[in-house]
Amino acid sequence: MSSPPTYSSVRISGCWALGPEGSNSSAESLDRLYPTVGSTKPPRKRTTSQCKSEPPLLRTSKRTIYTAGRPPWYNEHGTQSKEAFVIGLGGGSASGKTTVATMIIEALDVPWVVLLSMDSFYKVLTKQQQEQAASNDFNFDHPDAFDFDLIIATLKKLKQGKSVKIPIYDFTTHSRKKEWKTLYGANVIIFEGIMAFADKELLKLLDLKIFVDTDSDIRLVRRLRRDISERGRDIEGVIKQYNKFVKPAFDQYIQPTMRLADIVVPRGSGNTVAIDLIVQHVHSQLEERELSVRGSCAGICEETNANGRVLVVTLTPVDGGEGCAAAALASAHQCHPLPQTLSVLKSTPQVRGMHTIIRNKETSRDEFIFYSKRLMRLLIEHALSFLPFQSCTVQTPQGQDYEGRTYSGKQITGVSILRAGETMEPALRAVCKDVRIGTILIQTNCNTGEPELHYLRLPKDISEDHVILMDCTVSTGAAAMMAVRVLLDHDVPEDKIFLLSLLMAEMGVHSVAYAFPRVKIITTAVDKKVNDLFRIIPGIGNFGDRYFGTDAPPDWSDDEDALST
Repeated sequence: MSSPPTYSSVRISGCWALGPEGSNSSAESLDRLYPTVGSTKPPRKRTTSQCKSEPPLLRTSKRTIYTAGRPPWYNEHGTQSKEAFVIGLGGGSASGKTTVATMIIEALDVPWVVLLSMDSFYKVLTKQQQEQAASNDFNFDHPDAFDFDLIIATLKKLKQGKSVKIPIYDFTTHSRKKEWKTLYGANVIIFEGIMAFADKELLKLLDLKIFVDTDSDIRLVRRLRRDISERGRDIEGVIKQYNKFVKPAFDQYIQPTMRLADIVVPRGSGNTVAIDLIVQHVHSQLEERELSVRGSCAGICEETNANGRVLVVTLTPVDGGEGCAAAALASAHQCHPLPQTLSVLKSTPQVRGMHTIIRNKETSRDEFIFYSKRLMRLLIEHALSFLPFQSCTVQTPQGQDYEGRTYSGKQITGVSILRAGETMEPALRAVCKDVRIGTILIQTNCNTGEPELHYLRLPKDISEDHVILMDCTVSTGAAAMMAVRVLLDHDVPEDKIFLLSLLMAEMGVHSVAYAFPRVKIITTAVDKKVNDLFRIIPGIGNFGDRYFGTDAPPDWSDDEDALST
C-alpha cells in the first residue's frame, strides 16, 4: 500500500477539506512520536474501558446497525472480495470523536460497522509502572502508553475481514482483564483515539483520516462534566489533571497530527455540514469498490484432454449482487472431476430407499423426519471413520489382551449452520459422548445478495478440536464456505474440518473443495444439477421447511436455510 500524500487545508462549508500539497509522503515525514515516558505525571483514573463496538447493535429510528462486525463475502477461491474501508478519527480528549463517529455511522446507511477505540489498547504495565500508576506518577496520555503493535496487527486483520481478539482495559486496576472480546471486520471500520495519527505504520491502514477540532474550553467543560458526574472525581483533581497532564499532551503530540488529516472538522458533532460531506465521500468510495468487485466477477471453466492439457478456458461474466456471488460459484470448476476430498456414503439399497422416501414430495412430515434422522446417523457414523485413530491394547474380562484402536485427537466439536444444520445435532450427540456443540447463523443481505454472519457461538479452545460442520443441503456452497472461513479465523486447522451434508450439488462440492482443498467433504448423495434459482435438481426440496413444518418462500434455494432473505 502506498504512503498517503501530505495535504494543505482549505475551508469548505464549515469544514477543513484537505487536498494534496506535494509528492512527499506524510508517512515518511512523520517520525513516530515516542519520547521517553515521563514519570512525573499523575495517572488518569477511569472506569473499565469498553471497546466502542459495545453493545453489538446500534439501533436508529430507521434500522439496526451491527457493530460486532462480520466476515465479508469470500469468492469462489476462498479469498476476500474486498477489504473494509477504514476511517481514522483523531482529536483531543473530549473533542467529540465518538459522537462524530456515531453520526457518521447512522448517516452512512451501512449495516456492518466496527467502532474501535484506542482506550482498549493501553499497554500492560510492569510492576514498577503499576507502582507509579498507584501513586499518580504514570503518564497515560503519552504515545508510549499505547500498544501500537497490537493496534496495527488488529486493524490489519479487521481490514481483511478476519476475527480479532480485543483487550478490555480496566483503568481502576491499570491492567487488562482476562476476558477478551471477539470482533470481525465490516464494510466500514472507524478507529478513534487521541493518538490515532501518531504512528506512521498505523496511518498506512487508514483510508480516510478525520481530525475533530474542538475548542479547548469546550473540551475542558466536557471533561469536568464527565469526570465529576460519571467518575466521581472532584473539580480540583480534574483541573489539576488537565493542566498538568491532558493539555501538554495535546499541544505536544495530538495537535501536530492535524496536518496529516484528510478532513478537519471544526466544532465536532455540531458541524453537520462537514459530517454530510464525509458521508458523501465514504459512499462514493464504497460504491467504487463494489463496482470493482462486480466488474471482475466471472466464472471459469477449463476443458482438458486425457493428458491433462488445457484445451479451452471459458470466462463467463455475470452481474453484481447475488447473481455475481452465486453465478461465480456455479460456473467455477464445473468441468472438473469430483475432488478426492469428497466421500459419498455407499449407495446401498437401504440408503437408496431412504433417499426415495425423503425426496418424495408426497412423504408426510413424520416419515420425512424419521428417515432423515436415520440417514443423519449413518452419515455421522461414516464421517467418524475419517478421524485419526491409534493402536491401543486393552484387557478383556477373560483376562486376554485385545489389540484395538482409539481416537487420537483431543476432542470432537460439532458446529451446525442454522437452521437446518441443527437437525443433525441429536445424531451427533447419539454417537459422540460429551461432544461440544457450536452454532453459526448466516443470512443473505437482500440488498447486496452477500452472505452475512448474524450469530456465532463456538466453544472455547476449538482450535485444538476436530470440527464436524453440519448443514443438511449444500447447493452453491456459499454458506458452507463462509462457515469454513469462520472456523479458520478461529484457528481451526483446515484439515481438521469435516463438512457433512445429507445432499450436495456438484457445484457446492467443487466450490468448497477448490477454496479449501484440505477440508473433508462427506455426504450421502451428490446431485449433478442446480437450476437458475440455485435449487438442487432433482433435489430434496427446502429441507428446513419440510422438517420443521414451515412454508418455504417462492424464491428459496437449497442454501436457503442458512441464506434466508
